[in-house]
Amino acid sequence: MTDIQGIILAAGKGTRMYSNIPKVLHTVSDKTLLEHVLNKAHKVCNKIHVVYGFKGEQVKSSIEDRSVNWVEQREQLGTGHAVSQVVPQIDNESISLIMYADIPLIKESTLDKLIKEADKFGISLLSTKLESPDGYGRIIRKDGEIKSIIEHKDATKEQLIIKEINTGFIAIKSKLLKKYLTKIDTSNKQNEFYLTDIIASAVDDGRIVGSIITKDKFEVAGVNDKVQLAELERDFQKNQALEFMRQGLTIKDPSRFDCRGKLKFGQDCTIDINVLIEGEVYIGDNSSISPNCIIKNSSIGKNVSVLPNTVIENAVVGDNASIGPFARIRPQTKIGNNTKVGNFVEIKKSSIEEGSKISHLSYIGDTSVGRNVNIGAGVITCNYDGSNKHKTDIRDGSFVGSNSQLIAPVVIGENATIGAGSTITSDAPNDALTLTRTKQSTFKKWRRPKKNK
Repeated sequence: MTDIQGIILAAGKGTRMYSNIPKVLHTVSDKTLLEHVLNKAHKVCNKIHVVYGFKGEQVKSSIEDRSVNWVEQREQLGTGHAVSQVVPQIDNESISLIMYADIPLIKESTLDKLIKEADKFGISLLSTKLESPDGYGRIIRKDGEIKSIIEHKDATKEQLIIKEINTGFIAIKSKLLKKYLTKIDTSNKQNEFYLTDIIASAVDDGRIVGSIITKDKFEVAGVNDKVQLAELERDFQKNQALEFMRQGLTIKDPSRFDCRGKLKFGQDCTIDINVLIEGEVYIGDNSSISPNCIIKNSSIGKNVSVLPNTVIENAVVGDNASIGPFARIRPQTKIGNNTKVGNFVEIKKSSIEEGSKISHLSYIGDTSVGRNVNIGAGVITCNYDGSNKHKTDIRDGSFVGSNSQLIAPVVIGENATIGAGSTITSDAPNDALTLTRTKQSTFKKWRRPKKNK
């Protein structure tokens, strides 16, 4: 089996990004541009070398993969110079696959084809055809065979008419790469060592250059500015949405769907517009996610309705639950089966057992809520004393009246009733009504203050 050595060029500054972040560390979905390319490279290469330069230590520290060989390009003298920094560490009998860290959507299948062509001819390149090829190097052919690549700035008017452009991806037998790199020079308008000049050297050597032409322009599109970054993000999300739909997920509008992580789902699930999935998310059978929801690192059970504008993060939602609208489910929350969490309810680090209802305008924090509990509007568990968090325990069958405050630590007993408007500072016993109210008074001689003239 042929040894494949991946060379990823990641030394560029990315001036047109207008950012202090190195270009290759900007993200598409949940991964940096460099991570996308590394993931593809790992699938086809035996060893990966990354050529770094601008803010190199920041680039290196962003990648946890210890198998990567980092090679510094101290001076930015062109792509040919960048690759030449790596070749002393590459065996002659291998194939070198040259990739770019700012082209994140390259396909594994395309890289495989490129490698096979190099194995056959010694060298191969990847091209595509664009209606507006401005800025790209043109592929020069004669009788159908590739003869050279001419960079845009060095091209004649006739050459600028050519639609077929160089993507930068090249696979070449490493002994040929080393040979042809010694022949390139800086006799061009940018005074740089162009890697593309090795194509003409290969032709002069009597070699046929293998050719792969992709019809997917986004697969080989690079990122030079924030506009291009957004275009690639939308293409990535569209393709991801289409794949989910082929697997049975109903997405109301794939152009208004974002998954920045991993999504698994059961049968007959529906996701409406402007939903954001982050991290690892599971959605069970027959569940629906309404518009404008964010779900992050959470598991949603079967037959669940997540209503509009709800945020669920690091939580578990059981079967047959209804969440929202405008609910916020914060980390370490577990919501049981057949429960209801209504509008403007916030739950944090709490468990809500089967059949319980928190219908509206409540904060439940650091709380254990038992089965078949009913919590009225405006209830607050006061869990923080200014220094420490304390637990509230609301046991099975309890009813907590509207606008009550439960001052933790406190226990609300089984089948207890808390009268509306109460402030509970001590444990409430089972099967009893507990309330705290002052006597209502009316002052008939009182007059409302009037504004001074």
